[in-house]
Amino acid sequence: MPEPLPRLYTDLAPWFPLLTAPADYVEEAAFYLRAFREAADAAPRTLLELGSGGGNMASHYKRHVASTLVDLSPPMLALSAALNPECEHVQGDMRTVRLGRAFDAVFVHDAVMYLTTEADLRLAVETAFVHCRPGGVAIFAPDAVRETFTPRTDHGGHDGEGRALRYLEWTWDPDPADTTYLVDYAYLLHEDGQPPRCVHDRHTEGLFGRDDWLRLLAEAGFRATMRPLEHSEVPLGTVEVFVAVKPTAPARSATLSQ
Repeated sequence: MPEPLPRLYTDLAPWFPLLTAPADYVEEAAFYLRAFREAADAAPRTLLELGSGGGNMASHYKRHVASTLVDLSPPMLALSAALNPECEHVQGDMRTVRLGRAFDAVFVHDAVMYLTTEADLRLAVETAFVHCRPGGVAIFAPDAVRETFTPRTDHGGHDGEGRALRYLEWTWDPDPADTTYLVDYAYLLHEDGQPPRCVHDRHTEGLFGRDDWLRLLAEAGFRATMRPLEHSEVPLGTVEVFVAVKPTAPARSATLSQ
């Protein structure tokens, strides 16, 4: 059975824009657009994002590519549709969704962290492959690989209209021998006229080694390399992304299905 979605993507989804806002993604979105353009055989005109969440990243790259956004959570898709009405939105699971068409670029941001087994990660890589045109590029952007993972804490939040959110984030790994780690969030929620409340939300996330990632990408048919995330708030080399090119003459075929 799949893990239940964290509360941030179900009953707490209306609070999501106060945890992380579109303005937080300007620099990162520019990096990924640049990475797609540098790796592809032509500047991408269409992009599929698997696990698009509330659409914060798409709110920036949609100006440059026609965007199709897929997410498992209907409340998150609703947030994204309000923010990005010009984008196509599809409810679906990155492990199994099939749209019957190919894109110049396929983007899998940090939603890939919710794949906690190699079997699930393999399925998502296959989904990216069958939706990527020959000569196109897929980028996978995990928060960490096993070699770069470190326990940490973080905090933040934003003010909204009549309400505000602050969070404490604690990332830790109770069992380094398995393929998961935990991220515990404490949300402090303020609403005008209501007493503040504190909510705990646990996220179980997947953790795989560089060689595991590269092997799965190669087995799917991609030619993949690693690239450090270039961001003013991220020390260079602490976050790595995988840039996967689909050959124009793939070694094996993959059939698009409806």
